[in-house]
Amino acid sequence: MLSLQLADTANGQLEVLLFVINDPQGERFDVDRDWQGRRTKFGKMHRNIPEEIRAMQAGLAPGQVRRGLRLTGVLIPQLEQFVTRVGHDLFFIEPLAYHNAIHFERHGFTYMMGQSKMEWIHAEFAPGGVLYQRLDGSTPFRQPECADTVRGRSWAIHDGILDEPWGGVHMYKRVGHHAGVCTFPNAVY
Repeated sequence: MLSLQLADTANGQLEVLLFVINDPQGERFDVDRDWQGRRTKFGKMHRNIPEEIRAMQAGLAPGQVRRGLRLTGVLIPQLEQFVTRVGHDLFFIEPLAYHNAIHFERHGFTYMMGQSKMEWIHAEFAPGGVLYQRLDGSTPFRQPECADTVRGRSWAIHDGILDEPWGGVHMYKRVGHHAGVCTFPNAVY
C-alpha cells in the first residue's frame, strides 16, 4: 500500500527516494516487468508496451502498477512532522516522471533544479509548440489529446517525446510552507 524510502544526502539533508501509495485491491498492471519478466526500472531500462497501453487506458500514469489511494495530501503533513522531529525544516525529492513533479507542486513543493524545464515543457505542449507537433499519433502515447492533461503529457514524455530521458528535475518542500509553484496552470490530471 505505502512505500516510502528516505535517505540522508551527502550534506546531511533528507531526501525522499521513493514515495508510492497503491490501492492493494486495485487491478494490477505489469508495467514494472517486461514480457521476459525483467524489471523495467520504471520504463528506463525496458518497457512492457501492452501493459502500459492497458494502464494508460485505465487512467493510470507511467510507472503506476495500481491506481493510487489519493492520500498524498494526508501523508505529506505526516512526513513533515517526521522531518521536524529529526531536526530538519525541509526535505528533497526527485520526481520519477512529469506527473510526479506536477503532483508535488500541488502539495507545496518547489524546484531546486528543473523549473525552467517544466515551464518549457508546458509552453511546447501548447498548439504550435514542438512537443505538440510531435503528438502525431505514431504511438498510443502520442495522441494529440495528450497535450491537454498531466497524465497524457507524462505518457508522451515516457514514450520519448523529449528526445532525452526524463530527468534533471529536483524539488524540495519546506515544512509548513506551500511554495505556490504551478508550471501547468489549470491542469487536468
